Amino acid sequence: MGLFSRNRSEEDQQLAEISYLRRLNISGNAYGIDLGSCNIKLYSKSTGRISVQKNMIAIRGRESTIACGNAAYEMYEKAPSSITVSYPIIGGVIADIFSMEEVLRAMMRSLQKGALRPADFVISVPTDVTEVERRAFYDLIKEAGVKAKNVVGVEKPIADALGLGIDVKNCQGALIVDVGYDTTEISVLSMGGIVLTKLLKTGGHVFDNAIISAVRREFNLVIGNKTAETARLALGQRKVPQISIYGRDVVTGLPTQKILTQEFVLTSLSEYINSMVEQVRVMLERTPPELSADIYRQGIFVTGGACQQEGLVECMQDTLNLNINVADSPVHTVALGLAQVINKPHYRSLAYMIEGLGQ
Repeated sequence: MGLFSRNRSEEDQQLAEISYLRRLNISGNAYGIDLGSCNIKLYSKSTGRISVQKNMIAIRGRESTIACGNAAYEMYEKAPSSITVSYPIIGGVIADIFSMEEVLRAMMRSLQKGALRPADFVISVPTDVTEVERRAFYDLIKEAGVKAKNVVGVEKPIADALGLGIDVKNCQGALIVDVGYDTTEISVLSMGGIVLTKLLKTGGHVFDNAIISAVRREFNLVIGNKTAETARLALGQRKVPQISIYGRDVVTGLPTQKILTQEFVLTSLSEYINSMVEQVRVMLERTPPELSADIYRQGIFVTGGACQQEGLVECMQDTLNLNINVADSPVHTVALGLAQVINKPHYRSLAYMIEGLGQ
């Protein structure tokens, strides 16, 4: 019989689940997985390291996988029509579970030197998803052939908070803004739970599309998503003051070069940044007063791969008049939080099992 019985009350099921998670013994061979739309981040307990690969797969025809991760990304927008290069996760949920299984298997084989060993898995799951989409994360680990022993989930905002160094089990309120590739998740947390959350269909991908449109409008130049992403990361994070981009001239049809500046990129993205900050303000208006006081004292926590975009933090500070705490390692924050759950039994109860799936 499984951990959960259909004739138990919901309260009994929850108590049984918490009891199981507190007793859960995570082995030395354990992994924390953050499945992002752009990157897959995998924490290994045995090495204490976080591996990051592009969450992409290249398939020839219908079934022949020829590359995964960074190798597949190198082929993106360059491959012939016989090779399909795609992201298995779209909008924060698994869109192609078979491709995602291939990517996960390839990454696990790389980490374990080709010989897969039985392991425990802790996976981050977006909050605003259906039960079917939530179940897909469990099925992915179980069906990927990675020899999973135990599979538990952690709400992504909770993992974010742990990765940011916030003790989510206390009664202090915290507001976290996770700016990802496809989505932005705004969450208010307190006492180990999520008080409010909102998922926006805005992130790095939308920023890239805005740059593509602006470049075409201003320079009559067609560029690809990879070029737009490279420009956004270089100029948006102030790595360089300007960058050369290459594309196809709309008028002549010939390859050409243009120069993009930080100011151009910031202007291109200002509408989307302002809209995102406005949604944070709306969330603050809905927050209970006592938690609002905590947020005022602590400020807002910002993380996610696209949070370092120039103008975003400045716009938040000017509009909301609050301190903005940017994560030291925004790409790794969720994986760092999963590492806390794996390594510290005190945080095990923050994980959960999907009803009917426990052993």
